[in-house]
Amino acid sequence: MDSTSPGASTLAVTIDARLSERVPAYVLGLIAVPDIDVVKDAPAVDALLTAAEDALHAEKLSKADVSALPAIAAWRDAYRAVDVNPNRFPCAAESVLRRVAKGDRLPRINALVDLCNAVSLAGRLPVASCDVGDIRGELSVRLADGGETYLPLGAPDAPEHPDAGEVVYADGRGRAHSRRWNWRQGDVVKTGLGRRRILLTVEAAHDGGRDAVEESLGRLAESLAGLTATYGRPLVLDRATPTGVLFGAPAAVPVR
Repeated sequence: MDSTSPGASTLAVTIDARLSERVPAYVLGLIAVPDIDVVKDAPAVDALLTAAEDALHAEKLSKADVSALPAIAAWRDAYRAVDVNPNRFPCAAESVLRRVAKGDRLPRINALVDLCNAVSLAGRLPVASCDVGDIRGELSVRLADGGETYLPLGAPDAPEHPDAGEVVYADGRGRAHSRRWNWRQGDVVKTGLGRRRILLTVEAAHDGGRDAVEESLGRLAESLAGLTATYGRPLVLDRATPTGVLFGAPAAVPVR
């Protein structure tokens, strides 16, 4: 189902030029989901996540093997380019891959978060579900100035301030919704159950990453149709096209 919500406020998403200068290969894929009823369990999604876990278990990758995967190695380089130690703060994809590679299964959170984890494992890219019901106007992936307020996931009463120069997802109200790029998501944008306004993100930092991002966006869209969600046309941002508008406006760069 490909739809937009005419009454919804639009959201402009932008990649900061300073970030693209440091990590020229950075690509950000987006799908706006203006209306979805997030349920606890969806058999098709659980099967998808289980299959992705099983496939990774069969590869028998060590921690070092995970770090050496091309997409992950590029993220480690990207983190170093923005002065973050990837050994201490691995990107979101490396974290889930490591956990599953050692034989574990991921906790089942809800159908949408589980879908993102399944697509992340399969594509080896950071994939996230962000509740943007409280975000209007703008959202930027940018270098923090240090004055932003971040509410930690699960601990919103213990606010933090990102380090100056740290990569964050930030809105126009001075709020940061991630720490160290995609290492940790914030409490404001966590995906809970019930009717939600969601932004799905897929990120890559390796050369040729656009194709991988588009493939993962396609996987997300296919499953969203099965979850009876309304969603907008996927779009992809990069150094050449750093801004796009979602939720009611046409996509800046459609997936090929």
